[in-house]
Amino acid sequence: MTIPTEAIGSIPRPSSLQAALAEHAQGRLNEAELTKLQEEATIETLTRLEELGCPVLVDGEQSKPSFVTYPLAGLTTLDPDGAVIPFADGHIRQLPRLTAGPFRYRVHADGYLRNALRHTGRPVKQAVIAPSALSLLYPAEPIDGYPRDAFLRDLADEAEADIRGCLEAGAHRVQLDFTEGRLSLKLDPSQGVLDDFIALNNEVLGRFTEEERARIGVHTCPGGDQDSTHSLDVDYAELLPKLFQLKAGNFYVQLAGEPDPERVLSIIAGQLRPGIRVFVGVTDPIDPVVETPEQVRDRVLLAARHIPVDQLGTCDDCGFSPFADDTSTSRDLAFAKIDARVRGTALASQALGL
Repeated sequence: MTIPTEAIGSIPRPSSLQAALAEHAQGRLNEAELTKLQEEATIETLTRLEELGCPVLVDGEQSKPSFVTYPLAGLTTLDPDGAVIPFADGHIRQLPRLTAGPFRYRVHADGYLRNALRHTGRPVKQAVIAPSALSLLYPAEPIDGYPRDAFLRDLADEAEADIRGCLEAGAHRVQLDFTEGRLSLKLDPSQGVLDDFIALNNEVLGRFTEEERARIGVHTCPGGDQDSTHSLDVDYAELLPKLFQLKAGNFYVQLAGEPDPERVLSIIAGQLRPGIRVFVGVTDPIDPVVETPEQVRDRVLLAARHIPVDQLGTCDDCGFSPFADDTSTSRDLAFAKIDARVRGTALASQALGL
């Protein structure tokens, strides 16, 4: 037995792909040429992860426009002036706004997964966006002829199909990205929005069997974009008890970037229930310093004092480049941190006699 370790999802795109994305946006590169470069980047990503000895691979989201908006590519019933997500350094990300129904995904994540599985025999994990994040597409003023309740029913059906398609395609695990959970407490300290998010996500997760939920996980972090966060100043103690109400078998919790990780671990320990696994973050993607394997080992050993080893795993705090245009972290730096995570987790397993 060894402690399992997994990436969260995104890895910075090669500089050639970054340049191609800019050219495509300006109409100077056609779709076929862009797709070819994305395919090459996906293959290189999988190959490098294999070479690092990663037990579970990801495609690095080389073909996704972003971790949140991939289902919307080509959807025509959107305006650009949707919900704004402010980051601590002053930059923002803005979601689109839905203008008409019915709401349907134009892209499902199993397509990315099936493509990755063509290039490796290793287990592959697939990240999907949580329905709670996409619920922010619906505007404050009701859409004529398409009330919010109808939108949420459609959204739940689409999110279920997104997850189920990945399970059926052979995903080792399907991870719901739930970064908006912590952010919701900043926007609404009464926790009403968070309660709505939890209820919507559980509506979807409740449609799966216990065996299926053992392959489903939820990731939480305070955002990680352009070396900044949107909600690191929100106390984890406000989020974690509600997070662990989600009907998932795995939880991926940002921890390396926390100022007091042992306090967070003690909160997690109080929320543990049988049958779940908690993957704790042991590398910080927005920190330019590469962790050593020994630092990772020590972080794992600290976590093992609070979480039983048969319920413990490790991960990166968040994706390294969740938006395709984020160049704040280099590709080589991301792989160096992943290498430290894999090697450090192995050292911890040895120290624990596993």
